[in-house]
Amino acid sequence: MTSTVPTAIQHTDAQPPITMFGPDFPYAYDDFLAHPAGLGQIPATGHGTEVAVIGGGLSGIIAAYELMKMGLKPVVYEADQIGGRLRTVGFDGCDADLTAEMGAMRFPPSSTALQHYIDLVGLKTSAFPNPLAESTPSTVVDLKGESHYAETVEDLPQVYRDVAKAWNDCLEEGADFSDMNRALRERDVPKIREIWAKLVEKLDNQTFYGFLCDSEAFKSFRHREIFGQVGFGTGGWDTDFPNSILEILRVVYTEADDHHRGIVGGSQQLPLRLWDREPQKIVHWEPGTSLSSLHEGGAPKPAVTRLNRTAGNRVTVTDASGDIRTFQAAIFTAQSWLLLSKIECDDSLFPIDHWTAMERTHYMESSKLFVPVDRPFWLDKDEETGRDVMSMTLTDRMTRGTYLLDDGPDKPAVICLSYTWCDDSLKWLPLSANERMEVMLKSLGEIYPKVDIRKHIIGNPVTVSWENEPYFMGAFKANLPGHYRYQRRLFTHFMQESLPEDKRGIFLAGDDISWTAGWAEGAVQTALNAVWGVMHHFGGATDATNPGPGDVYDSIAPVELPED
Repeated sequence: MTSTVPTAIQHTDAQPPITMFGPDFPYAYDDFLAHPAGLGQIPATGHGTEVAVIGGGLSGIIAAYELMKMGLKPVVYEADQIGGRLRTVGFDGCDADLTAEMGAMRFPPSSTALQHYIDLVGLKTSAFPNPLAESTPSTVVDLKGESHYAETVEDLPQVYRDVAKAWNDCLEEGADFSDMNRALRERDVPKIREIWAKLVEKLDNQTFYGFLCDSEAFKSFRHREIFGQVGFGTGGWDTDFPNSILEILRVVYTEADDHHRGIVGGSQQLPLRLWDREPQKIVHWEPGTSLSSLHEGGAPKPAVTRLNRTAGNRVTVTDASGDIRTFQAAIFTAQSWLLLSKIECDDSLFPIDHWTAMERTHYMESSKLFVPVDRPFWLDKDEETGRDVMSMTLTDRMTRGTYLLDDGPDKPAVICLSYTWCDDSLKWLPLSANERMEVMLKSLGEIYPKVDIRKHIIGNPVTVSWENEPYFMGAFKANLPGHYRYQRRLFTHFMQESLPEDKRGIFLAGDDISWTAGWAEGAVQTALNAVWGVMHHFGGATDATNPGPGDVYDSIAPVELPED
């Protein structure tokens, strides 16, 4: 119930930490970043050359930051605000320290490349209160009108432990979980590739739900239903049931759904601090240079409206102000569907099979609603039962997941009244923030009839539906069965030696390009791939003691499935 890791595997502090670097591309990005030799260098003749970075989310800002350190001049284009899906907002009229995470809000320890940048800018993390996590005082599971209060999984009825065991058994039977988890932990690349190659060929056409149904452990529909509604780690997973099981295996193998941390003060601080950061080790530029200082007025350029190829295999960018600039190289980190809709593009920008892959990208919808409250009243004890009056809540009602977020017993706090995905998110789409709140309070009132949540609310709700955000159109990519080949094309786009010369020089990166979309780590890794690609494009190279992802590509390239 609380962990993606089968109980048969006992992890200790003495074991090496797992990292979200595989299984498709088992490259140690954390080691690459930590190496004193740095990420590489370009010839001095290229110093000061402008490179377009389209999209100011985490991937774009990291790519721009690292290119700047190499002596290039990143020109960042951003249609909305720096941060992308790392979006932290406040509440009108409330203390500025009271914030809500509209996008990414929880990060696993296996996000080791992400952690490098969190540490670099001096941010702190704290345990995130997922269901039944050690940091969560209590959890209520409410299904079919029946509620169960639990402080540990042992407090729940036996059927929930049966479901947890079924999931563990299912992973062992169908996906060699223990062997893969151990290989990832030990960074045993040959073993990782051996296991994964077989599974990709076997499971590329299988849905998450089909994988469960094929398991003897999940022969019970009741168990599958409970698993879908309550799930593992972060909550219910039935909204993922139509997706490829390979997507889910990537999450559980790398423990991406375990032991989550939140960024104290909000995740958007990370790209904002990188934007203003003055790196100590920098080539070509004067000390004190930052991304902010390289941009007029300290702000990115506005939205890109057109991308086209021009003479000499250059990339020409037109922005919303009408400004036109031509670049020797560009990195595109924004949501890939923008290339099909909001940005006028030449077909010659990418090979036709890459256009097809972008068109076939499947996005998950997601919505959240937060309210500020006067204090963490949920820690009050019920006089009759001695239990917390309210708990982190998983339910089959409209709210689905309710999270309780505080910074101490006497300080104002925040409730995420509802966090939903896919069809559950679409149910909220036509409703205003206040309408959403009213439905949510009614649902929670049925679970907690003694608790008057409304009397504790001290400000207006804030909400987001990512499918309705004009520059996103969805929360994150999630491959459907049969999409592995498409994802491989997009992820490996940074390796351009095999492309015709007139298709080189623009590099894809960002969340939808990654194998682990929906996790900030994937945005970091694809940014670093694109940085290597741009460096190589300019005739640069990594230090021999610190090979980059492209240098070792042939030995760790993702499995290639036949097209015929």
